[in-house]
Amino acid sequence: MVVGHGMVGARLVEEIRRRDPRGEAVALTVVGAEARPAYNRVLLSTVLAGGLPSAVDLLPERWAQDWGVDARLGVSATAIGDGVLRTTDGDVPFDDLVLATGSRPRLPPVPGIEQGIPFRDLDDCERIVERARPGVRFAVLGGGLLGCEAARGLAERDVKVTLVHHRPHLMERQLDPFGGEVLAAALERLGVDVRLDTVAAEWDGGLHLADGSVLAADELVVATGVRPETGLAEAAGIIVDQGIIVDDRLATSRPRVHAIGDCAQHRGAVPGFVQPGWEQAAVLADLLTGADPAARYTGTRPVTRLKARGVDLAAVGAPAALAGADVLRFVDPAGGRYAALAMEGDRVVGGAVIGMPETAATMVQYFDTGAPAPSDRLGLLLGRLPATTVDPGRLPGAAIVCRCTTVTKSALVTAWRAGATSVAALRRATRAGTGCGSCTDTVCGLADWLATADPDPIAEGAA
Repeated sequence: MVVGHGMVGARLVEEIRRRDPRGEAVALTVVGAEARPAYNRVLLSTVLAGGLPSAVDLLPERWAQDWGVDARLGVSATAIGDGVLRTTDGDVPFDDLVLATGSRPRLPPVPGIEQGIPFRDLDDCERIVERARPGVRFAVLGGGLLGCEAARGLAERDVKVTLVHHRPHLMERQLDPFGGEVLAAALERLGVDVRLDTVAAEWDGGLHLADGSVLAADELVVATGVRPETGLAEAAGIIVDQGIIVDDRLATSRPRVHAIGDCAQHRGAVPGFVQPGWEQAAVLADLLTGADPAARYTGTRPVTRLKARGVDLAAVGAPAALAGADVLRFVDPAGGRYAALAMEGDRVVGGAVIGMPETAATMVQYFDTGAPAPSDRLGLLLGRLPATTVDPGRLPGAAIVCRCTTVTKSALVTAWRAGATSVAALRRATRAGTGCGSCTDTVCGLADWLATADPDPIAEGAA
């Protein structure tokens, strides 16, 4: 039984059926509160900006019928009993239960804020788009990743938008003050009015601020973070802290009940990112199907990308690393460029890059693989490394090419060998490049390499 049909719950279903395609080991029931099939929530900012008509579906059209899944969408779970899940559609028995309930918006204690629109799911996005008419004034509360994406998306729809953040700089979970300054300047150039160190006091059709002033706005979008959805587990007596506590087997304190994704709390997972949930889904699928009884989840190396047209931003690791002694940094607010790499010896352990895509690609590669960086520190900072370093043919098989859908180079090579011998076919087979589009050049480069070289020599090692 999988409770939750968001990005992580859907990935678990897919991973289980990859290992058990005919349902011989695992019979699957899915309960999801949203009536619509699972979609890529990461792409909501692209939908808001008008770059996609809707978020990309995560499963094939006939997934439930073809995979033999009992899919109960538009149904809410109400309680966990002894071997039974109570739902708004009746009681459903289970042997193993997986909680993939995700998270809910965190609303600050501001009077009237519940009248604003959260930026969390596709329904929210559609409500915002419906109200985003030219000339309408929007206030976006929250200068984290989602708030910045929402503000940029609205600016692309020719509305007046002010981004209000209570911290001294934007995206403080990923950026240091220098990077925050460059990001704010980039958003300002793209039509977003940025207000920092500004605290909201009340929303009543205008945004009242703590200093007594009022920000004129017709609509309010709230992007002030999320909280793990733990109510179902807590009511069942399962141990909960910030999230549902799980071990390396993704097991909770209750036998045969697991948790993955945003609702789960694991020592090695950074909250608020989809990649840890997808990696957890693969591990749990190995365990539930018996494909690999020794599988364990030990953590995820966080990589963040801002999906906002005109702002190329990537960050890895924790921003605290950028306060260390061994940090390479380049700051150009006027040019919209910034790069900071935190080093431990010859390893990249953290960093953030804005407006320098070659540096960003290099940073992510060395952070992901843990490979020793070259001694040319200036070349590393500016992305001026030998071509062999970023040659698609030399990427390790485990390197993630598309972060929107977590597609590795190995998956692309496998799809190519199975007959997807064009960029369009690779996109259809793996969904790589169907998200924000930042991986398109790499996908094209891999396709060119596969078309002209025999990949067999790297099959055992790199791919």
